[in-house]
This record gives sequence, structure tokens and C-alpha cells, in this order.
Amino acid sequence: MPQPTTHARPTGRPGYSETLPREPESAATARRLVRVALSVWGLDDLAEDGTLIISELVTNAVRHARRETIRVVIDRPGAARVRIGVVDFSKVRPVRREPHIEDENGRGLALVGTLATDWGTEPLPWGKRVWAELGGEVRG
Repeated sequence: MPQPTTHARPTGRPGYSETLPREPESAATARRLVRVALSVWGLDDLAEDGTLIISELVTNAVRHARRETIRVVIDRPGAARVRIGVVDFSKVRPVRREPHIEDENGRGLALVGTLATDWGTEPLPWGKRVWAELGGEVRG
């Protein structure tokens, strides 16, 4: 299994990232990475929501992205705020929809929107990054 990398951003923000195979089992690895990052940063109170969110983001990438890999990225833009995301090679943006009660799928982004303080999609030259933020620090 590849080892996660940790690095300082040009802004000095800490971050973790790991490239994973685009397969359902990668959600468990992504959850562990989120738990470790949050623990190291002393933000264990965000771990439950963070692991649910990363599971949904990885699951969406596994279902809808192209190529063999995805990249999980966890940044700490503020003392009490984290941004978790998944980078993939598809330019198709996810669409949040309100599922009907009998639907078996389609609840992932609704859950992300409920748990996160903010979420969105950033286009990249080769694909996109879908991200969600957690924490209580007000953005400036």
C-alpha cells in the first residue's frame, strides 16, 4: 500500500494526500487517512463527519470518474477548519439531487451538504477536485 505524503503548502498550511486505486476498497483507506490527519492536528471532534464525507466523495469518484486512480487530499486552512477532497480525471461535475425515499442511491452529496460547512467542485486542467470543509472558523 502506498504511504501517504505530508507537506507544507506555499501558504504554510499542513496537508496530507494519497493516491489510491479507483476501487470501492479505497474508501476505507481514505477514512483512515482522514482520521490520522485530524488526530495529528488535534481535531478529533471532526473525525466522524470527516470520515462520512470522504466515504461519499470517494464512492462518487469510484462510480463516475475515469482512469485507474484518484487522489485524496486533506488540508488545514485554519486552526479549527479542514478541507477534504478527492481529485479525479473526469471533468463532469457532481450534481446534488434530492433522492426520493425509495431511491437506493443518490444521497451522497445531500449528506455531504448537510455535514459540511461548505462544499464544492474546482475544475482542473485534467479533471476536478470535489471538496468539503469542516470546522467552525469563520472564513476571511
